[in-house]
Amino acid sequence: MLKRIVIGVVLVGVVVLLFKFCDFKKAPDTDVSYNTNLIQQQIVNVGKLVVTEGHFSEVITYKNQQKYMMDMLSFEKKALIVVNADVTVAYDLHQMKYDIDEKNKTITIISIPKEEIKISPDIQFYDVEQSKLNPFTGDDYNKINKSVKANLAKKIEKSSLKFNAQNRLVSELSKILILTNSMGWKLQYEDKIIENEKDFKATIKG
Repeated sequence: MLKRIVIGVVLVGVVVLLFKFCDFKKAPDTDVSYNTNLIQQQIVNVGKLVVTEGHFSEVITYKNQQKYMMDMLSFEKKALIVVNADVTVAYDLHQMKYDIDEKNKTITIISIPKEEIKISPDIQFYDVEQSKLNPFTGDDYNKINKSVKANLAKKIEKSSLKFNAQNRLVSELSKILILTNSMGWKLQYEDKIIENEKDFKATIKG
């Protein structure tokens, strides 16, 4: 009788230990799954349109001359053009691609979308001079519009607008970095481990 009781107690102990062992084995998987879901949710939250706005102005003098009779007779048209343009630099983070490696607890950003620059110029003509033999036409307006956008694009490259846009981009991406670091995960981009905002800036601008 005593032997049966001892065997029963031992069996119960073994069953309890087995349950505890199973629970212990399941915990890491549960934690990894939980952390993965949190990180995925954070990436979804970051996935938005990041927009930086700027305003540019410039004044252009446009001239065109039509010559006739072996250049003996010419008709000129000209105008003073004032341009005010609203410019946006945007990153659509919905297009960001990434990979989650649960085994190695690593998030790899595969690609970050290139910035989208939108120029919306308001063109005003002043002091317009033209003649019936050389009037302003749709072709002139197309040339002016093309020239205006080309000049503005150069100004944007030299301005701080793109720099500010990149800073905003890094700020959004750093939200993922903060979360991965707090959970003991790694964040990787361009084959480099990202440990802080400076690493992000170096890879994005490099």
